[in-house]
Amino acid sequence: MTIPNDFHIGSVKSLAPIKSKGNEISTDDFLQIMAATMKMPAMPGGSEGSGGGGETDQLTQLATFNMLDQLSKISEKMNSSLLINQQQQAFNLMGKEVKVLDGASFITGIVEKVRFDKGYATIEVKGKSFYLNDILEASNER
Repeated sequence: MTIPNDFHIGSVKSLAPIKSKGNEISTDDFLQIMAATMKMPAMPGGSEGSGGGGETDQLTQLATFNMLDQLSKISEKMNSSLLINQQQQAFNLMGKEVKVLDGASFITGIVEKVRFDKGYATIEVKGKSFYLNDILEASNER
């Protein structure tokens, strides 16, 4: 997933709904095309099989492409939602004591800052930045 360079916390521009392209069809249009194709009788001397076999294959492919497109859109929205969730988690760690992995050693300290690098949240402990997956434990103790 590519994160837009202009993505910032609270940015609604990058989370705006995706505009439909002119070559997309609605679900209703797709179902109408599918119903018409299934009603189409086989033409003598035409493609093998009955019921417009070639058209049915095309409909199957169209349905597959449509499903993949919808899954791709769902994936994009879920990734945006996960980034926002991660950002909220980082803000909740402000002022809390954390133990983070720093190479081969551990650092324990208070979360001083939260920063965002291309949409991904990082925390600052004792002047060093860490990704959230570097955190081993967190507590309210000081």
